[in-house]
Amino acid sequence: MSKQTLIIHSSARTEGSVTRDLTQRLADQLGGAQHVRDLNDALPHVDGAWVAANFTDPAERSDAQNAKLAQSDALVAEVMDADTLVIGVPIYNFGVPAALKSWIDLIARARVTFAYTSDGPKGLLTGKTAYLVVASGGVAADSAVDFAVPYMRHVLGFVGITDVRVIDASGAAARGETARSDAAAQIAAIGGELAA
Repeated sequence: MSKQTLIIHSSARTEGSVTRDLTQRLADQLGGAQHVRDLNDALPHVDGAWVAANFTDPAERSDAQNAKLAQSDALVAEVMDADTLVIGVPIYNFGVPAALKSWIDLIARARVTFAYTSDGPKGLLTGKTAYLVVASGGVAADSAVDFAVPYMRHVLGFVGITDVRVIDASGAAARGETARSDAAAQIAAIGGELAA
């Protein structure tokens, strides 16, 4: 069976986006089938009705509650079907874009993608690899003021995706085109490893 790669675009820019370009390059290197989720297609925010529906036993949910969770169910299914996630992570104001945070809120679901156990929370989305394609103007990935990459590692690990790898195109304000070319070289190296 062909490997499935889920591509998540979260940049507000559709033209000239570093993360959009690099995520596609990486997905092409990985091969297999691709499914694209563009978060510019606005996602609903979690609200009180969504929380109530999520914590209602599935067998007891009303039609309205099922409808409230329908988008979240579709997003979770995309992640479950994927072997690999390639997530574009532009750093906005030291953190992730609001659209990416909305996606996380909709896929991090108790009893669906993680479970509370006597030993603490347990992620249920195991056996997957996630690549974070990180770009920024002035914030260096994994620096003291980067609250995007550590957050993404943590939340993905929380739902069971512990194999998280970073393609670093950060700090473009200081590094210029070198930031993008360095990231492209990282992607080419991945392709070379797969070919070998």
